[in-house]
Amino acid sequence: MRISASSAILFLTTVAVFLLTAEGLIRVRNWSQTNYHVEMWRYARLLKQPSENPILGHVHVRPSEAFLQKVKIRINSKGLRGGPVAPIRPGQRRILLLGSSIALGWGVDEQDTVAAQLETRLRADSEDVVVFNGGIGNYNAVRYVERYLTMLSDLEPTDIVLLYFINDAEQLESRAGNFLLRNSQLAVTLWIARNRIRGPSGKGDLIEHYRQIYAPDATGHTAMLSAMNRLSVAAAASGTRVYLAVVPDVHDLANYPFGFVHQRMAQVASQFGFTFVDLLPALDGLGPEDIWALPTDPHPNGLGHRRMAQALYPVLRERSRSPQRPPFRAVGGGDRGSPTAAP
Repeated sequence: MRISASSAILFLTTVAVFLLTAEGLIRVRNWSQTNYHVEMWRYARLLKQPSENPILGHVHVRPSEAFLQKVKIRINSKGLRGGPVAPIRPGQRRILLLGSSIALGWGVDEQDTVAAQLETRLRADSEDVVVFNGGIGNYNAVRYVERYLTMLSDLEPTDIVLLYFINDAEQLESRAGNFLLRNSQLAVTLWIARNRIRGPSGKGDLIEHYRQIYAPDATGHTAMLSAMNRLSVAAAASGTRVYLAVVPDVHDLANYPFGFVHQRMAQVASQFGFTFVDLLPALDGLGPEDIWALPTDPHPNGLGHRRMAQALYPVLRERSRSPQRPPFRAVGGGDRGSPTAAP
């Protein structure tokens, strides 16, 4: 059976009109900026660009700003969230916060982020201090350590706080995506739906997923250790204090299943001479309705950032006065598998 040219054209035209209509309807639906996945997609389009460094994959557009998930995110000339970087002053304490989208403060107003709240609290002690927000979405430990060593070391931080999320030992691949994924919200929506079907089906699968990530010979785990070693060497050379603060997964804080990751990172902190801070107790008792940025977005909201800043503040305030790295010391923890004292 032969199909005429006119029939083929009519079919293709119908399909094109359908797809364009679907794309338009999805964009109208997402105009409220409450679709977490689409807002992350917009973040990648508006504030990120490919990096010449293959380890980084991407960096922030410098300078830039956008409203994402109803929150203004401004990126300065150093690729940090916030305003312009002022010149270094003699004797000034300079704290650099490194991490991924949680450190960035995704879904949280700038003044409510961990970085901003720490700066406010420390300045209230009459301390000459500035806290830089070096968070960037879709980074892991390898990426944010590399970014510090190659792009941010000229900030000359006296302290580095690693706001380490439990998936920061995962391997990440640099992907530009195809034309449709870069430009179509419909394509992104379908891609997300496919990944949900293919991803872990429940808590048990997710626990096993993390156990595999932190297996001694796992590639991502080994790469994370290498990055921590590089940071340790650089910090020792510059006399920079390093704090490894582990952020828990906030899906189920009441019956938290990932204490083994916190235990492992306490060991890593001890190995490299970092001060370990367990942020799980700071978020204890909160449910998704209390701490999620949106009902579909499991990033800590302003309350979560305030709790984390409250936990970090006394550790930073009472930091060692030694010009070298302080000896390992564990802060936080409790009865869920995270240590409360150095081994």
